[in-house]
Amino acid sequence: MDRLKTVRNKRGEIADEKPDFTSSVYLPLHEDLAEEFGKKIELAGGKLFRTKTIEEAVAQLQNIIEKNQWQNIFCKDQILQKYLSGKIEYSSDDQSFGTMQVGITRCEYLIAHLGSVLVSSGQPSGRRLNVFPEIQVIFATENQLIDYLENGLERIKEKYAGNMPSLISFITGASRTADIEKTLVKGMHGPKSVLVFLCKKTF
Repeated sequence: MDRLKTVRNKRGEIADEKPDFTSSVYLPLHEDLAEEFGKKIELAGGKLFRTKTIEEAVAQLQNIIEKNQWQNIFCKDQILQKYLSGKIEYSSDDQSFGTMQVGITRCEYLIAHLGSVLVSSGQPSGRRLNVFPEIQVIFATENQLIDYLENGLERIKEKYAGNMPSLISFITGASRTADIEKTLVKGMHGPKSVLVFLCKKTF
């Protein structure tokens, strides 16, 4: 009984204060959302390249492809094809899909506080290109940077009002799992490498 009395006395000393549900649950972000996104995606095993224009981004990607001897580049996005043509050799037919090493796409938004790339089946590249390639290259512009996840989802709702895509997903660095014998395996459910080219100017 003495022990129960002690417990009751101690419980009575705890202030009965309600949490502030209106305060932010997130840590403050860097003023430069691109810098915040870059730090977070690198922590997740991805890589961010910042350029002024998409032409500069394509030239940088061209050097990376040549240096690493990547082959079987695939791109279905007609806007990106316009900038790749004559610079980077790519395929876009269904026969080449199964043999691709590098997939090149755009995205919906970039989520700064997670370092995540928000993608959907509503994009020209569809859903397969977000999980199939060994190396995924994503082109984006600075006006696609969003601070927090819920704001990115709100933008998606506004963009596709009344006609939401069948798939909305996130890419956060290289795909990985440790389900089997606690051994970390990259590329299990998606790309082994994720490269994001962030252009200052829209394209």
